[in-house]
Amino acid sequence: MNTEVRVQGPEAEKIRSMFGEIAGGYDLANTVMSAGVHHVWRKALVKWSGARTGQKVLDCATGTGDLALEFKDAVGREGEVVGTDFCAEMLSHAPAKASKKGVDVTFAQADVTQLPYGDAQFDIASISFGIRNVQDPVKGLSELARVVRPGGVVMVLEFGQPSVPGFKEAYEFYSSRVLPKIGGWITGRKNAYEYLQNSSAKFPCKEDFTKMMMATGRFAKCEYKPVTFGIAYMYKGVVK
Repeated sequence: MNTEVRVQGPEAEKIRSMFGEIAGGYDLANTVMSAGVHHVWRKALVKWSGARTGQKVLDCATGTGDLALEFKDAVGREGEVVGTDFCAEMLSHAPAKASKKGVDVTFAQADVTQLPYGDAQFDIASISFGIRNVQDPVKGLSELARVVRPGGVVMVLEFGQPSVPGFKEAYEFYSSRVLPKIGGWITGRKNAYEYLQNSSAKFPCKEDFTKMMMATGRFAKCEYKPVTFGIAYMYKGVVK
């Protein structure tokens, strides 16, 4: 039986519009603000997923395709990777990245809360830095699990709140005072990065997030690992 967990996310159309406005500068802003460490986090998530040659992966809220491409490296030519996003402007940048790398990745516009795929179609489903922007995150997690075969995994990478004394205070200052200015300077949309920072400071992490995953009733077990002192967390749910 499902444990009732209600988490109300932001309005979907507002999020779609916001990401559409910052799509052109999104990659540059992320690289500058994180000094490129977000790529390291994605590599760690793929490694922890256990992705291997020939598997089939769905990456939701793929944005400009970075995590989808990391998974493609892991599953090889024999494997299949599909990247979806509900924001067409973000997704429009992904095919060129795949072409530049000389790999075959399918990209399609889709909402993680209403995935157009049948049950148990994939070995792995993932979402990075997107679940907190979903209007109904529990429904999104349930959909991710629905399309994965029993014994497969759902992988989530999301910002959290560091708890290490000293580092916690320094990061809070940087993320609240500096990051929005950098994001605004690059994209011209400071308000978007103020929202993104505020949402990451409030979104459930660690045990609270795994409770959300288990509330779907679709996982046999869920676990998490912090990255970079808890700036972000990786989550793995094994599908029933």
